[in-house]
Amino acid sequence: MLQARANEHLQGACRLSVALATTSEEVLEAQRLRYQVFAEEMGARLDGQEPGIDQDMFDPFCEHLLVRNEISGEVVGTYRILAPSQARKIGNYYSESEFDLVRLANLRNRMVEVGRSCVHPDYRSGGVITLLWSGLANYMVRNSYEYLIGCASISMADGGHNAVGIYNQIKDKYSSPIEWRAFPRCPLPMSAIEGSRDVSLPPLIKGYLRVGAMVCGEPAWDPDFNTADLLMLLPMSHMDKRYLRHFVGR
Repeated sequence: MLQARANEHLQGACRLSVALATTSEEVLEAQRLRYQVFAEEMGARLDGQEPGIDQDMFDPFCEHLLVRNEISGEVVGTYRILAPSQARKIGNYYSESEFDLVRLANLRNRMVEVGRSCVHPDYRSGGVITLLWSGLANYMVRNSYEYLIGCASISMADGGHNAVGIYNQIKDKYSSPIEWRAFPRCPLPMSAIEGSRDVSLPPLIKGYLRVGAMVCGEPAWDPDFNTADLLMLLPMSHMDKRYLRHFVGR
């Protein structure tokens, strides 16, 4: 069983743990947190059939990583994980609704997709993201998967200026090789939007880049979530060895 623990100061001592969900009720806890963050906080249009729950056709095929406050019992962070075998069962990766992944076809048998990452607003000091990354790294190493992909979202509340500015800031240093480029199905109109010069990287994107991930091309626009999404790719062989040792203890 995947299990790790860390301490974080949050209004007093708070013990956090990370583990994969093992019951349907634990999956529901993750889906409730997702609804709280994506719908109530960010205003996303979600098509879930149950009130207060974010769920879609991919959820039954995914494993769900949870960070829990062990004192209160509350789930305060989550990531969902789609393994290659499960992607074959459902027929595609979630990110293929936003990007053409034809150039990643030869990676699919070793490629895990992560998504629906969110953290409770009271727990965004960094400890939860660190635990989620620890859980993901352990999952990848334990199962001998080589590639990790996922969409990192940037709010479009400002009309896209921050998103364009962030992409322009990172593209030269962090772009993937051309043979690993992905192509947005609904591209953000980069030339029509002036990029903000004063940008700060969202924690998720900063985390991806810090551990060694690359951005696979220009952002896509997701109208349901009103975000600009960057497809990130992390070959485990490129993962910063200091972080790998920190996350998996080797």
